[in-house]
Amino acid sequence: MRQLSEADRDAIRLAQDPKFSRWLEQITATGGCSHPVHLSGSTTTLDAETGEILSHYDTRNEPGERLLVRCRNRRATVCPACSRLHAGDTFHLVRAGLLGGKNVSAAVRHRPRLFVTLTAPSFGPVHRAGELCRPRRDGGTCEHGRSLGCGTVHAPDAAVVGQPLCADCYDYTAHVLWHAHASKLWDRFVIDVRRRLASSVGLVQSCFAQHARLSFARVAEYQKRAAVHVHVIVRLDGPDGPDDEPPAWGSVDRLTDAVRASAGRVLVRTPYSPAVGELELCWGAQLDVRTLRADGDGPDDDAVAAYVAKYVTKGASETGAGTDHPLTTWADIESAPVSEHVRALMRACWRLGGLPEYAPLNLRAWAHTLGFRGHILTKSRAFSTTYAALRADRAHHMGHADIPNAATERNWRYVGSGHTPGAALLAAGVAEDLAANREMAREVWAAERGRLSGAPERR
Repeated sequence: MRQLSEADRDAIRLAQDPKFSRWLEQITATGGCSHPVHLSGSTTTLDAETGEILSHYDTRNEPGERLLVRCRNRRATVCPACSRLHAGDTFHLVRAGLLGGKNVSAAVRHRPRLFVTLTAPSFGPVHRAGELCRPRRDGGTCEHGRSLGCGTVHAPDAAVVGQPLCADCYDYTAHVLWHAHASKLWDRFVIDVRRRLASSVGLVQSCFAQHARLSFARVAEYQKRAAVHVHVIVRLDGPDGPDDEPPAWGSVDRLTDAVRASAGRVLVRTPYSPAVGELELCWGAQLDVRTLRADGDGPDDDAVAAYVAKYVTKGASETGAGTDHPLTTWADIESAPVSEHVRALMRACWRLGGLPEYAPLNLRAWAHTLGFRGHILTKSRAFSTTYAALRADRAHHMGHADIPNAATERNWRYVGSGHTPGAALLAAGVAEDLAANREMAREVWAAERGRLSGAPERR
């Protein structure tokens, strides 16, 4: 036993526990969650009229007198099992807004719809992957003596891609402040699109909501240069949302023109700082607007939903643009496992966060995400269903639906989280088995669907 690792010894101890089978059931029920929450308490369901006890559950009979529930962390670097579930929910949430379903009208597929990518502006030249990085015929150097060009062909996964040609020339202050104001810039963009749509057909801007509704789902993604860009699904509905047809003037071309014009027009001014001045922040010059068509002439709806779902589960550390946990001291920045470019952005967050004029931005609290304070995924209320509704449907499918005419009394408290070393090892095995089973089922379903689609028509 002494030659075994701590995790192996702990796993053997758990396997010898009389309640091991029940503990394994709990681990399986959480999908092999890497960092489950431990709860203690009880739930009692009563008949609302007679007071008769219909069911009662108490953790006193559970292993360790506690119940394990999912942590629900979306980051794959923190909990692969929960992030996989979150990605699936995100896929169905976005897909419902594109194709209908989940109580969303199927007519949304025929509405004016766009897939838009908004980028951050340039804060300085960085190395790029491609045929030639930054070719320059005249050569030249910057004021710090570094070359202004690069004739190397970088592989897409090369460590130098996204790093500035000259770190001293790079505007780290503007980069951080742009991240801190990105959510406000997005809000103004949406408002301006509505205004442009209204003015393009002679409507008073305040009356736009009486004629049409702009619905969207947005996901943020870090580029190689550690700057956020935004992928957006935009849909134009009638004033009552998905169940209402847009007005006759609501065309894809008109919506595209409004999006392009607003992306190049809106800006946000930072608070004046004696050290920095006042900056005008806007979207980058690179703008991609693609039409989503019901006839398949454009990006595939399922592919767009899968693309959004993939990036929702990526943590900051996985993209190489920060860490998944907050930084509390300057020493945390110096020891963080990040590139020097990202470390410089964290330092800029910390320095700017100490200025009173930037105190409302809480830059030090968001130094681990390089100043970006927005949610990874946001959507308008009428775009599609919600995560809560999807979780309720899953609970109903698993047989956990509420009993009619019943009152439920709940008494729960938090008692811990995480796994012991042996439990973590066993949970990882459960998560791998469940993932393998899902992949096998997916392959079988794909083969069966291919067989049916290729079968000759019966007469």
